[in-house]
Amino acid sequence: MFFVDEYQFLSNFYSSKFLYQGTFWRTVEHAFQAAKSKDLEMSEEIRKAESPTEAKRIGHRVDLRPDWEEVKVDIMTELVFRKFDQNEGLKKKLLATGDLKLEEGNTWHDNFWGNCYCSKCNNIPGENVLGIILEEVRDELRKD
Repeated sequence: MFFVDEYQFLSNFYSSKFLYQGTFWRTVEHAFQAAKSKDLEMSEEIRKAESPTEAKRIGHRVDLRPDWEEVKVDIMTELVFRKFDQNEGLKKKLLATGDLKLEEGNTWHDNFWGNCYCSKCNNIPGENVLGIILEEVRDELRKD
């Protein structure tokens, strides 16, 4: 339900070097935050951020590309696929989840990418888009 302990590797904050659009990224979070902007200097600042938390903080300051709402799920899907496809150990761990429902549980009110379990959101089902993406990537990787 939460990407902690043995499931921490599912988190976008998990260290997992991968190649995306000719550049190596430290985490999915770094690449995702950088993809929000068409400003190459800002994207590079995000890429160089010391941590995924810092990358996210910088990403909240960028001017969003005009098509962001239309492309963000496709970008996340590609980044998550690359993370697991390019890291054999992580790929094996993802495949080892079998048919488990993967859910990005949280307490920070994110009911789009995950499901928030705080007292304020507890009765509001989230969309769990990241969990669904992880399951789709797992299914795709099974075909290899």
